[in-house]
Amino acid sequence: MRAVEQDRLGGPETLEIVEVERPEPGPAEVLVRVRAAGVNPTDWWHRETGGLAGRPVRLGWDVSGVVEAVGPGVTLFAPGDEVYGMPRQPLPAGAYAEYLVAPARHLVRKPAGLDHVTAAALPLAALTAWQALVDTAGVRPGQRVLVHAAAGGVGHLAVQIAKARGAYVIGTASEGKHAFVKELGADEVVDYRAVPFEEVVRDVDVVVDTVGGEYGPRSLRVLRPGGVLVALASPAEAYLAEEAAAIGRRAGFMIVEADRGGLLEITRLVEAGALRPHVATVLPLERVAEAHRAGQTGRTSGKIVLTVG
Repeated sequence: MRAVEQDRLGGPETLEIVEVERPEPGPAEVLVRVRAAGVNPTDWWHRETGGLAGRPVRLGWDVSGVVEAVGPGVTLFAPGDEVYGMPRQPLPAGAYAEYLVAPARHLVRKPAGLDHVTAAALPLAALTAWQALVDTAGVRPGQRVLVHAAAGGVGHLAVQIAKARGAYVIGTASEGKHAFVKELGADEVVDYRAVPFEEVVRDVDVVVDTVGGEYGPRSLRVLRPGGVLVALASPAEAYLAEEAAAIGRRAGFMIVEADRGGLLEITRLVEAGALRPHVATVLPLERVAEAHRAGQTGRTSGKIVLTVG
């Protein structure tokens, strides 16, 4: 089968298509014929640094495809089932390939009405938003939620999930993306280039920060007592917990995890019409380096997806 690999850490030029042996599913695993794979910031972070392994790994966590074979003990799926998910995160998964072996319970059936490209844009970003807003912050109806980079991959889904939970949603985005963020359901959009967001936003219950750096300390200033900041950009953001506790707030760094239950909830939102990913760019697997370059500009609204086969 064809797969994307790299023999050294570095830029997009290190990614190449190679021929490798097709894997076989083991106990409680399924073999998926990949139709589409989403592209995420963690992909280029792993490409450059090796991630937790510290060496090149086969990239790609978002997958949508068709079950080709099942291993011993699998009862959830049969060959021919259309599935999607985010297998093995935060460990390597290898979705940039024609075939992928995944634990059966890291996948769910693809939402009715979504094609594989659109479905592949969902798992990692939507699960990140879900686990931040629901599992970590416990967003409730009527609360005020601030989403940074609200037009981005995680941000544009976080806006929709927060609205589906009954929250009042404020997003930060450049002026050219305000209409897009409003269409997602945001009640307010702040142009972070025109004004510091902390000067115009107040009394927020939850902040979802996908930017990091100075955004963390600045976001603590807009939280009301007891408010929660969920930092997603870097493990370095863990220091915010002490700063938040000192002023009666809560903060923490979160890594998204494989989560069948969360993915089923996301599927329900999609099928109810309350959540839909925006796919900005679709490229074939052979143009994976171009996909990474486009993603690393930080200017993409929504997601980039690779098609396979």
